[in-house]
Amino acid sequence: MPELPEVETTRKGISPHSVGHKVKDMVIRQPKLRWPVNTDLPVILKGQPLERISRRAKYLLMHFPNGTLIGHLGMSGSMRVLPEGTPVQKHDHIDIIFDNGQLLRLTDPRRFGALLWTEQPPEQHPLLINLGPEPLSDDFTGEGLYQRSRKRKQPIKTFIMDNHNVVGVGNIYANEALFMAGIRPDRACGQISRECYELLAEAIKKVLARAIEVGGTTLKDFVGGDGKPGYFAIELMMYGRAGQPCQNCGTVIKEIRLNNRSTCFCPECQR
Repeated sequence: MPELPEVETTRKGISPHSVGHKVKDMVIRQPKLRWPVNTDLPVILKGQPLERISRRAKYLLMHFPNGTLIGHLGMSGSMRVLPEGTPVQKHDHIDIIFDNGQLLRLTDPRRFGALLWTEQPPEQHPLLINLGPEPLSDDFTGEGLYQRSRKRKQPIKTFIMDNHNVVGVGNIYANEALFMAGIRPDRACGQISRECYELLAEAIKKVLARAIEVGGTTLKDFVGGDGKPGYFAIELMMYGRAGQPCQNCGTVIKEIRLNNRSTCFCPECQR
């Protein structure tokens, strides 16, 4: 599933080719995604300039003068800029065609993605209103995590993957950040010290920033908005390395299941 770094990579890839240009046309081949796509969008958006593209958690927000498109890539979707007239493939569901000869194409083999329209402030949309802080913002701190975790018994990995506590820390990046912070993923979040939360918040910021820098993590078929793959997978220290030696101490990496997710950790480095 595309996570925060992959979505941010997509945002950076598509913005230079679409922002500032007017919508010439829009083609909706498949409106039945996770939620129905508004089939009036070609009329609503025609002639409207795309003012900017932002991101909230794993949602892409395409801001127009008359409203905002909220996009989600689902489990295996992508959003890419292509020349107008590029042949359509089986899972290419939506094209937004701009007046510069480029189009923005949503491809989604499993149709778990979304493209929703709102004329209200997007931060008030039901999908966004209850989200926690952005991990790369000043609003996200170790102190905030510490205060939110008090008297809770859930595993720390589950806690940081909850979008009410912090957004965008998916399974891969939770494994890596907990390793960097030296914290076992199955420890009760309410029993972790303030000092450890400071280390963890810093680790989350570093892991996500590095993943964005190298274009995300390519595990199956993710490519960014420019069609290029991400390379963070070659830097993974924990995720997918069960049974291999820890690159820090040589201890064999263990794997457990938390919330039905594969969870790897080093029993020596993480306490």
